[in-house]
Amino acid sequence: MANRLSPLELMTKLISFPTVSRDSNLPLVDWVEEYLATHGIAAHRYWDPSGEKAALFAHVGPEIEGGVVLSGHTDVVPVDGQPWTSDPWTVTERDGKYFGRGTCDMKGFDALSLWTLVEAKYQGVSRPLQLALSFDEEIGCTGAPPMIERMLEVLPKADAVIVGEPSMMEVVTGHKGGQGFWLDVWGFEVHSSIAYRGVSAIMEAARIIQWANEVNEETAALKPTEVASLFDPPYTTLHTGTIEGGTAANITAKHCRFDLGWRAVPSDSNDAWRSRVLAKIREALTRGITGDNGTHVVSYGTEAGQFQDKGYSAVVCGPGDIAQAHQPDEYITVAQFNAGHAFMQSLLERLK
Repeated sequence: MANRLSPLELMTKLISFPTVSRDSNLPLVDWVEEYLATHGIAAHRYWDPSGEKAALFAHVGPEIEGGVVLSGHTDVVPVDGQPWTSDPWTVTERDGKYFGRGTCDMKGFDALSLWTLVEAKYQGVSRPLQLALSFDEEIGCTGAPPMIERMLEVLPKADAVIVGEPSMMEVVTGHKGGQGFWLDVWGFEVHSSIAYRGVSAIMEAARIIQWANEVNEETAALKPTEVASLFDPPYTTLHTGTIEGGTAANITAKHCRFDLGWRAVPSDSNDAWRSRVLAKIREALTRGITGDNGTHVVSYGTEAGQFQDKGYSAVVCGPGDIAQAHQPDEYITVAQFNAGHAFMQSLLERLK
């Protein structure tokens, strides 16, 4: 009989694959597909056009509609420059916590989902259970939409989706939306002693970033709408996460590249924010270069909305605290991982 790994063994294996979004996730996908095959579960792939990444999805139970999808992503954020005290690609238990990149966001849930799918195969279910593992969630949730399209072509459509982002096992029914841009600013190089004769791309980029700070201060001071008040913070936020450019400290920068994005509360229009940001970009660059039963919501974004767009009923519910996501020494508490396991066991009973 094929070896049925425990949730912890599965998480340990998944963590061992350094599936940073900039790199391929195929070694992990290959392993998951092979593991499922040993238990008689056929997996399907959606291939990224690059050929370097793939999403994987599978179905257990009767070939009928109305099942449940367990949705996770395979990619993680980098560990570069973070002061880890243990190997980020090895699960390390200490002080009631499992440390490792992705334990919280979100290979812990992926492992629990794999365990549940295999158990459903052996125990039998009258209502289908499906697994969906995407890629490139961490760089904008770009891998899920084509995967979902492919799932609808290949599998019977499920009724409900559980997206296992860390929510401390609370059932989240709303989160912020968002969009963003990569901006390339071009200046004119001169020696910094005569900077007034040139244009620094970095200095001009800074005008837009400072504007984002000012807008955040302004919106924070406004009275939030009833919907916005559910969130922390209760307003739409602008943010720049990375910036690079310039060639030397004594030369005005010829080029600067940075990201500018926003996370919008549901009562705000993404289109309106897009127009506002674009208007500021045009203004700044033109001037510079030419002169439970409770209601739970979260401020991070997930792939739940992308399932919802295709007619699925979707919620976010997963083990762990989002505060640990992307951090050095990322961890999920043993208690939260066990709570996730109990949740999956309860789900299995409901599907029988």
